[in-house]
Amino acid sequence: MSVVSVEFRSDVSNQLRGRTVAGTGHRPQKLLGFGARADSILRRFTRARLEALRPKRVISGMALGWDQALATAAVDLGIPFVAAVPFEGQEARWPESSQRELAALIARAAKVVIVSPGSFSGRSMQARNEWMVERCDLLLAVYDGSPSGPGNCIRFADGCGRDILNLWTSWQVFVRALAYG
Repeated sequence: MSVVSVEFRSDVSNQLRGRTVAGTGHRPQKLLGFGARADSILRRFTRARLEALRPKRVISGMALGWDQALATAAVDLGIPFVAAVPFEGQEARWPESSQRELAALIARAAKVVIVSPGSFSGRSMQARNEWMVERCDLLLAVYDGSPSGPGNCIRFADGCGRDILNLWTSWQVFVRALAYG
């Protein structure tokens, strides 16, 4: 297992090409927030990373933020993706526009898996994380180190011996470069 938390370099992407990639990362609140501009920037970043990695398949947990950006980038690049939905109705409390976006993405998934039966439980999100990690070769993360779901997923992946590529530093550099043009 290797954890890579450096800039996204071509030598790293060459070593990791052609794998099944699962994603874990923060929601919009910890990235650039909500809105069309924030979504566009996150999707640009994500697409560039997937273009460099050229995975054979992507697994997305379908949460707002990084997860959906990863699924969208996979669709844009013609990479089959699996929608790993933690439980039916995960989107029930989301704004209507976010619910429509999720439905549109799920309609484009190569496969949809409802990981936990029933509604939300304290375990359903971690069960989804474990399901994704157990089926991937590489965990692609955008994680700032704070106590969170992505942190739990990364710890599980580490315990399973999965390669982990944390793009948090790359994300910060990307956002700064946009701000200072």
